[in-house]
Amino acid sequence: NVNMRVGIHTGRVHCGVLGLRKWQFDVWSNDVTLANYMESGGIPGRIHITKETLRYLDTAYKVEPGHGGDRNSYLRDHNIETYLIVPEDTFRTNQQSMKKPGSGGGFTMNGSVAKELRVMGHGSQAAKHNKLGFGESMEEKDAEDEVNDYLMRAIDARSIDRLRAEHCHSFLLRFRKPDIEDKYMKERDRMLKTYFIASLFIYLAIAVVQLLVLPHTVLLFVCFLVGLVYVAVVNMVVLAETSKKLLLSLKDLSRLVHENRSLAQLLATSVIFSTFLLTVIPMVASNAWLCKEPSDFKETLMFNSSWNSSSSSNFSRALMIQSNSSFEEVVTEENDTVSRHADHCFTDQNYVLPYPDYILLYVLLIMIMTAVYQVLISLIKLVILVIVSAVYLILYLTAPFYISQADTWQLYLMVVILVGFMLALVIHSQQTEATYRLDFVWKLQATEEKEDMQHLQAYNRKLLANILPEHVAEHFLSSDKNSDELYHEQCDHVCIMFASIPNFSEFYIELEGNNEGVECLRLLNEIIADFDEILSEPKFSSIEKIKSTGATYMAASGLTKATCDMKDLQHVTAMADYALRIREQLKYVNEHSFNNFRIRIGINIGPVVAGVIGARKPQYDIWGNAVNVASRMDSTGALDSIQVTQEVYQVLHSKGYPLTCRGAVEVKGKGTMVTYFLNGYSDSTPPSDAVC
Repeated sequence: NVNMRVGIHTGRVHCGVLGLRKWQFDVWSNDVTLANYMESGGIPGRIHITKETLRYLDTAYKVEPGHGGDRNSYLRDHNIETYLIVPEDTFRTNQQSMKKPGSGGGFTMNGSVAKELRVMGHGSQAAKHNKLGFGESMEEKDAEDEVNDYLMRAIDARSIDRLRAEHCHSFLLRFRKPDIEDKYMKERDRMLKTYFIASLFIYLAIAVVQLLVLPHTVLLFVCFLVGLVYVAVVNMVVLAETSKKLLLSLKDLSRLVHENRSLAQLLATSVIFSTFLLTVIPMVASNAWLCKEPSDFKETLMFNSSWNSSSSSNFSRALMIQSNSSFEEVVTEENDTVSRHADHCFTDQNYVLPYPDYILLYVLLIMIMTAVYQVLISLIKLVILVIVSAVYLILYLTAPFYISQADTWQLYLMVVILVGFMLALVIHSQQTEATYRLDFVWKLQATEEKEDMQHLQAYNRKLLANILPEHVAEHFLSSDKNSDELYHEQCDHVCIMFASIPNFSEFYIELEGNNEGVECLRLLNEIIADFDEILSEPKFSSIEKIKSTGATYMAASGLTKATCDMKDLQHVTAMADYALRIREQLKYVNEHSFNNFRIRIGINIGPVVAGVIGARKPQYDIWGNAVNVASRMDSTGALDSIQVTQEVYQVLHSKGYPLTCRGAVEVKGKGTMVTYFLNGYSDSTPPSDAVC
């Protein structure tokens, strides 16, 4: 037949948290003290209220005189007029504060909105619409639809066009913020090795075609070898970062290339231009050589004619002459052409050299090589493509022996192909760079959000550790726990300490000079913070602060298997040392604050039940007979003394702590108990037994 006393008072309070550990929201003021006495001076099963509370309740409840002064001296001394609420028919019939949702007034509950969405602020949307006058016409959405709408709005808000306009310039695509541009230029490109390896294969493909098409001259081989060595060296530098057999300096250079996009762009540009130059030079020189050496043209023409028979339909006339005439006739006719056009070098329409086609293909391969390097910004790619195209057109238009009079249309076709290919690559480079940069922005945002989340998670863990013990917090943070399961644990040998400052209530006064009592609470906070700071010392790691209520401090040791030392009972001696330390600390505070606070400490050991209570504002606490006895050791103790039970005495006495027998003490609910005073630290030599 459990019953409850309830005391209610209305007034002003100071609210907040005290100390450095186990934060707990609390309230302090003289009105809080009065409410506490209203509870202790009440009647079980009845609600005991003051006159101030009744004034706010108006006529909502029927009351009768409480006569609290007859049951509590504080209420009698302060002449507090009290009342008891009449149990029968007490609830007000017209409850304005409990109107149904949508009734047009009062508080509306978001019952149809999930709890998670209400936390995110979605539950307040209906109220906003009601204020605008649209509440009646809007239909309520279920949680899933509301989440989908929220996600769609988030996706629309992160559209590519908006992000591109917000973060990048229109044409250059550089980031508007210099710090982001610097981070982007230092970002490692995971595909950098692939770019350079692909360029090596493209160079080899160009070289193979040149060896098949062009005359085998010394210049051709020199250009081929120089280009191959340079491209290979650049690839070796890029690939050296992950190699274990190369020089350390080469690895450092490779790491520098990977971590600096500007250097990587410089190397890529040099590879492209070197490939282009070492490709064009042999071709131009080979045509000049053919003009100067007509006697050697026989073999070259024969090779070119056979090559074009399988690769180009633009040279069908040469194929027909080769199939219908003897080789000597062809040579004779071509020699006549050479003599007639010595200054233009083979411009006869029947024997057009195929170099324009090959040069165009080479230029397209160079453009493809340029497009391969995604590390290059679009502006650099545009400059490279324009230079390559301009050089090709200059060579093509200033060398009249390249084309025949009948194939003038081929010039326009090749120009169209070249320009169209260049524009396509420019557009492609713009799109790819924009995508790369936006991906980088998203990556930055994701990284920042992840760091913020990790920081918030660490902060929440630290905050949770200031509310619950670490092992209890880990229990609630684990994903495999049952949320409905009550957390509790049995601890068989726990040392409990209560420490209180009885004369702090005399020190606490609410005056305008001390900010209505705030300065008094500030000093109390410094005292409790000092007690908490002592717990951070390694030798007190087995002690766990349970809570602080007003000017009373509660701690316990041996709550876990790791901190409970059943062999040497070090968690008990640690609690004894801690009690001595906080007594010394309060003495230090008195000396520097010119106060005379007195401390009273009680210690006991025994089995307890530890757990977390409450669905809201969960609080870790311990219960048991040992806890009650420890509290009585405090309340029945002497000022500036540490009172311990017989069980604590037996442990501390064997460890060399000096103790004095106080004698028999009447303890509420326990009868008479023999207690002892702890006088100082252990000297490691067990003293003689204390005589009572």
